[in-house]
Amino acid sequence: MTEVVRVAGSLRNRLAVTLVGGAAVLAILLFVVVRNYAAQIAQAGQDQIIGASVSSILDAAVVRDGVVDVDFPYASLSMLSTEFDDRVFYAIYQDDAVISGYDTLPRSDIAANTDRQYETVVFDGVPVRLASASRTLIGAGFRTNIVVSVGQTQDALSGTLNGISRNVALFGAGFFALATLIAFWATSTTFGQLQALTTAITRRGPKDLRPVVKPIPAELAPLVSSLNSLMARLNQSLLQSENFITEAAHRVRTPLATVRSHAETTLHRVERPENRQALRAMVRAIDESSRAAGQLLDHAMIAFRADNLDQQDIDLGALVQELLVQLTPIAEMKDIDLEMTQDGNAAVRGDPILVQNALRNLIDNALKYSPAESTITISVSDVPTAHVRVCDQGTGFDPDEIDDLAKRFKRGTNVAGIVGSGLGLTIVEDVAHAHGGKLTLENQKTGGACVTLSF
Repeated sequence: MTEVVRVAGSLRNRLAVTLVGGAAVLAILLFVVVRNYAAQIAQAGQDQIIGASVSSILDAAVVRDGVVDVDFPYASLSMLSTEFDDRVFYAIYQDDAVISGYDTLPRSDIAANTDRQYETVVFDGVPVRLASASRTLIGAGFRTNIVVSVGQTQDALSGTLNGISRNVALFGAGFFALATLIAFWATSTTFGQLQALTTAITRRGPKDLRPVVKPIPAELAPLVSSLNSLMARLNQSLLQSENFITEAAHRVRTPLATVRSHAETTLHRVERPENRQALRAMVRAIDESSRAAGQLLDHAMIAFRADNLDQQDIDLGALVQELLVQLTPIAEMKDIDLEMTQDGNAAVRGDPILVQNALRNLIDNALKYSPAESTITISVSDVPTAHVRVCDQGTGFDPDEIDDLAKRFKRGTNVAGIVGSGLGLTIVEDVAHAHGGKLTLENQKTGGACVTLSF
């Protein structure tokens, strides 16, 4: 059963959102700062021009015969012309009276002999940048204060700032896009090492409990250390379980053989039918227990060696031939013929003990479930890949159970009367998986079962 993992968001997405959010804040801050700085510079430039105009007008004011005379320099206003045709206003005050210009122009509250003073006022419904300066004129028995104010609308300034704003906005958008790409690249690179670690562990077999030795970032060291410690404990527990099964199977098999020997001896001595029937049932139960103990021992051995294969070149044809020599006496007791065919040189690289054990279980199963006076065919071939196929003339597999027969202790309902442990096909499938192969079960159209071990 697969444990459901509770997921609470994504660290990658959180980091990416944080970086992208920070980039957005920086882009906005950059826009505001640059625009304000540009506005200050542009405003200072306009102030300098208006201030120069005020100074040129004020310098033209003189006292002649006790009267203030202003030889108005029109160039002082022409210098304020812009491509946006900003409007220009001026007013010249002598003490509190307007002697020239717009008498409705707001008067600046400026002290006497002040060089320049700048302010923004509203005149004629529009904002106007107003510069003012004052000077005291002194003549023979004559003293008066002159104030000059020059105002200019800010259409050109607004246009300049709009252009700067567009450029800064484009620059900020480019900065944000680049920062976003860098953020996603940084998160992918950072979590790529975690993904590589996950992939390395995922690719391992179910019993591969070796410690992780791949170089990792310092931040992952505590996690990997804990993982290695967990796998070490699991490996120790697995070894203890396998050793227990091996020891238990070995200790059970020996006394069972002794009990079976005594039961067979007693069977030949008793004459009463009910006693003989009971002894036969006892012998059968002992055979089942002995076979189960033997296959438990084989299964434990395979589980131990599967992760530590003794890789050698194996000639499948020669290995099958050797097994047939060993199993022929058993086949002759049931009048079963063992036939072998070979197509090509079927050679594999693997653990010879495991492969021999798997092939022995295949042929032994066929002998067990085949009727007397039948034939078992063992085919060895290297097309399309190296494989061994064992076919018998028994009852075959139940189609409804064929997908589950390789499971541990699973037996078909149509062979309930035959001694078996339900581990034979499990052992063969484990060997197949350890060598990167597979086990295939199928029924023949003419009757009987076929089992193929492919490498």
